[in-house]
Amino acid sequence: MTSSLIARVAACYGMEAKALRSYWRWRGSRPRHEGGGVRADGEVVLNAAGREVLARLCGVGQEVLGRALPSWGREDGNLPAGEDGEPLAVWRAGGAVVGPVAFGCRLCTARRTGAQVRVMRYAPLWERVCVRHGRWQLDADADQPLEHLDLRGLPEVVAAQRRWVGVARRAERAGMGPGEVFALAHAVVARWWEGAYGWEREEVWPRRLHQVAGGNAGDDLERWRIVGRDAVIFPEVVAVADALLDPAMAELVWADSGGERPRPLPAGGEFCRRLSERVGREWLGPLITVNYGGSLIAWMGAVIRLRRRPKGRPGPYARFEENLWWVRQEHQPSTMAAGLRVLTREKKMPGSETNWLAVVPAEQRFVITNLLGEAEEQLQQLHGAQVGTTAEVARHMLEGLSRGTDLLDQVLLRVMVAAVNAGVRVDEVARWARLSEKEAVEVLGTYRGADDE
Repeated sequence: MTSSLIARVAACYGMEAKALRSYWRWRGSRPRHEGGGVRADGEVVLNAAGREVLARLCGVGQEVLGRALPSWGREDGNLPAGEDGEPLAVWRAGGAVVGPVAFGCRLCTARRTGAQVRVMRYAPLWERVCVRHGRWQLDADADQPLEHLDLRGLPEVVAAQRRWVGVARRAERAGMGPGEVFALAHAVVARWWEGAYGWEREEVWPRRLHQVAGGNAGDDLERWRIVGRDAVIFPEVVAVADALLDPAMAELVWADSGGERPRPLPAGGEFCRRLSERVGREWLGPLITVNYGGSLIAWMGAVIRLRRRPKGRPGPYARFEENLWWVRQEHQPSTMAAGLRVLTREKKMPGSETNWLAVVPAEQRFVITNLLGEAEEQLQQLHGAQVGTTAEVARHMLEGLSRGTDLLDQVLLRVMVAAVNAGVRVDEVARWARLSEKEAVEVLGTYRGADDE
């Protein structure tokens, strides 16, 4: 980052970074967290005169800095060129200027410069492992003190970093951006991570999480689940990315869907079985199949629709391009910074009068989200289904509609239960669900009775 370079240049001159920054006239203030602390990912954007000043201080040409600093040359509306050529600078959050910001490895910095100083760099999640020193470099935009997680006891995470290089090359050869492929795989595995609470046979992730937490996450488990998630799931993300790039896996999706004779995706289909093997969990296949509504099911649906769409179909379909690697906004995993902010708010304001996340258990929210996604996917499969004999089309659509309605009924019931358990009055819940209060009480009683059994 440009801001990180300025701090290192100041150290070379034996100055404080604040003193060196006086060479520029500043617009705006340094980015801060909600609690008031300074954000480590604060970036500096310079005007032309400001860039010239930094180049002279570094003793190198601007073309060199342009190659080294992703934010070099970025323009900002708060930095007019100015007739007098005054060097100007403005503070911005690094993520808004270029992209994700992570802490750099201090040991690598010391090896190259002779000083163990804090550095920040633009780095996507697939570039976070320092292979030489066995460290996972954390996001720099979160309000927490750690710069890295120790991976020396987790060689599989370091090995996954080496393996990713080959996966990225495969993506490029196939004409796809490695970032797109990684984003989809990350969304898939992060969704599994949220549901792993209920996986009785899962032993790998808990072991890794306790390892990066220093041996035991202890009473701070929820915080460590947020801070350690991306490092812990990284090997599985790389494995899933590799699998989704494999044409043979797409063929298994097509076969599971019935090929030219459409059918609902079966529980424990061949694709999910093979994928579970590739992530080292042979028992996971059925759980993948029933986990509707996430990015993996969306990818499978896109594979099927691309195979079934007649080529050259006229009309609006001719303008529709299926994107296998698109991750919907609602499927994108929350960042570490966002997760920690939510956790902090929940701890400060517990009780039924706060937000939904504070009062509804994660497991319950996950079930609701799954059911909603499954219903959505079930109804999406009906698009373009009106081809074939009358009996086949009617059977397929009615079975799909019936299944979708049943899923939505389950969601309705679970949301009612969650709201009442959180302290919302039954009469309000009944009104929102378009039921009488008596009907709502009967429905809730039936649900609780089934749970008791």
